[in-house]
Amino acid sequence: MSLPRFAARAMLASLFVSRGLKAARQPDELVPVVEPLTDRLVPLVQKNAPSGVGSYIPSDTATLVRIGGVAQVLAALALATGRARRPGAVLLSISMVPQLLASAPFGGNKADDDGEQKRSFLTNLAVLGGVLLASLDTEGKPSLAWRAQAGGDKVAAKTRKARNRLAKEAKQARKDARRAVKKVEKKFD
Repeated sequence: MSLPRFAARAMLASLFVSRGLKAARQPDELVPVVEPLTDRLVPLVQKNAPSGVGSYIPSDTATLVRIGGVAQVLAALALATGRARRPGAVLLSISMVPQLLASAPFGGNKADDDGEQKRSFLTNLAVLGGVLLASLDTEGKPSLAWRAQAGGDKVAAKTRKARNRLAKEAKQARKDARRAVKKVEKKFD
């Protein structure tokens, strides 16, 4: 891992560690912000979850905020340390969606509050972009999809080469067989 990548991931992760710890320790500050979203989403998730799973999904907003905070801390540590950095970044980007929706400057907001809300929304949007970039970072190595495609292309090229060689050998074998038949015919004529 290069030093600039490590430093960038650590800086990005520090925001999520800070936010996650605050959410896990003091969820009551975030409950009023998140509650309108959880009031709509939790019943929907509980209803559509597989049977037996829906009853385990907490409906208490403070508990959900704590779970989200712990998930952010763990994912941020995965990103910062480089252990499971891409899955950690994906988890962080998923955890950003509720924050992004909660800070969205739509709806009936007060005019004096609007500037701060726009700033918060744009900050969250920028952080989401950074986390998405981190989730795609392969550290300069080709992605798994590219390696699979390149491997497939290599196999296809070898197969094509072998097919051409076999076609050439078959053509030569036909010529040799014709010559042999002509020799035999000449002997019996």
